[in-house]
Amino acid sequence: MIAKAKSILVMGVSGSGKSHVGRQVAAAMDATFLDGDDYHSPGSIAKMSRGQPLNDGDREAWLATLADLYREYQAQGISLVIGCSALKHRYRDQLRAATPHLDILYLHGDRSVLMDRLERRSEHFFAGAHMLDSQLATLEVPSRDEAFRGDIRDTPREIVNAFLDHLDMASSRP
Repeated sequence: MIAKAKSILVMGVSGSGKSHVGRQVAAAMDATFLDGDDYHSPGSIAKMSRGQPLNDGDREAWLATLADLYREYQAQGISLVIGCSALKHRYRDQLRAATPHLDILYLHGDRSVLMDRLERRSEHFFAGAHMLDSQLATLEVPSRDEAFRGDIRDTPREIVNAFLDHLDMASSRP
């Protein structure tokens, strides 16, 4: 029996570890990992580099691109993990509409832990600590029915293992 391609979204605010955890989830599942930040328009990147938060209009084409990626990989039978903030419920709905079933891992943590991570991270060119409060204000926390929750105080390996266990349990339900 051929395993069905999985579509996974690893979401959370800046500093939550979307890319790091997403890469580990993808590696464990023999899936492709894509960082959603790599698909922002040059205008959006410039805006974020100036410390300006994106608005819904800025995110529209970006989310459409990510949805297209889910469709393309699903059509090819390739499992895909995307790390993407997906702060609002309707953003997640747009991504969900692109694939038969989207499994979501929501990485959450206290503002102080997130701020500490961002302050230690100099390589992230646009999502510095100044953007955190804006993202936290915009975040519509997914319900436990919508997403599996990974606490960023846990190690990435612990989060990945718990999420993979969750996927195994979900796939074995009738």
